[in-house]
Amino acid sequence: MASTADIRNGLCIKHNHDIYKIIEFLHVKPGKGPAFVRTKLKSLTNGKVLDNTFSAGHKIDVVRVETHTFQYLYAEGNDFHFMNTETYEQITLNKDVLDAPELLKEGTNVMVQINTETDMPLAVDMPASIVLEVTYAEPGVKGNTATNATKPAKVETGASVNVPLFINEGDKIKIDTATGNYIERVKE
Repeated sequence: MASTADIRNGLCIKHNHDIYKIIEFLHVKPGKGPAFVRTKLKSLTNGKVLDNTFSAGHKIDVVRVETHTFQYLYAEGNDFHFMNTETYEQITLNKDVLDAPELLKEGTNVMVQINTETDMPLAVDMPASIVLEVTYAEPGVKGNTATNATKPAKVETGASVNVPLFINEGDKIKIDTATGNYIERVKE
């Protein structure tokens, strides 16, 4: 058993008969009354996010997890297939467990958190950014904007990303996997 002092981002806990991952937390010490911890929890079974407040010193049940590197192989409907890079064991995960499945490119390495008690995969941590090729983008017209304008573009995984007007088909762009936003054009 741990207490609220042990709360940190990425910690997996049992709460209300489900397993949650802590996305955000904030220790609050008001001038009046006891301290508390405000958290944002993501369910690892259904992907729902909920806000919860723990009073200071509240006991929390921590789930022991191991992290392994897996390589994304292919998608089949809502099922995504991954292979452990050390043991070559393959697992299948549902689309709901993934944070940004539309940005996954075949061959991408991800970190999978596995519950050590049940050997069940809990969460998939994508790399911070991913480089993808633009497969379709309408041509941008110079001189018709007053500020930095964007246009929609399709990338090789099928996802749609808003990019600056100077991005064309065939360009490689870096995308933030947490937000799905364009970061920069990659020159090779």
